[in-house]
Amino acid sequence: QVQLVESGGGLVQPGGSLTLSCAASGSIFNIPDMRWYRQAPGKERELVAGITIGGSTNYGDSMKDRFTVSRDNAKNMLYLQMNTLKAEDTAVYYCNADVRSQRNGDYFNIWGQGTLVTVSS
Repeated sequence: QVQLVESGGGLVQPGGSLTLSCAASGSIFNIPDMRWYRQAPGKERELVAGITIGGSTNYGDSMKDRFTVSRDNAKNMLYLQMNTLKAEDTAVYYCNADVRSQRNGDYFNIWGQGTLVTVSS
């Protein structure tokens, strides 16, 4: 069984920085793609950033100038460095991954439980 566990959320003041982490564990052969999504109260879930196993990245609208996604393939870890945070960045941030199973080679998509980021003074 594979699971994703996010950490690093919390309360931060406007203009501050925060780094989120996502740890993948279980029967994993590799993880071709990993992504961060977020969902603010009353809004739909949106893509924040994605990164392939080869390091290619993509970002949601207006995210690239303040957010940086990275990963450690050896540790099956995903990170999101967030700078110059604004009140509108307040949301639950979710880790999402396309995983190839060590057990049978099948591919499947999995979500973490989310970590809350609150930007407020």
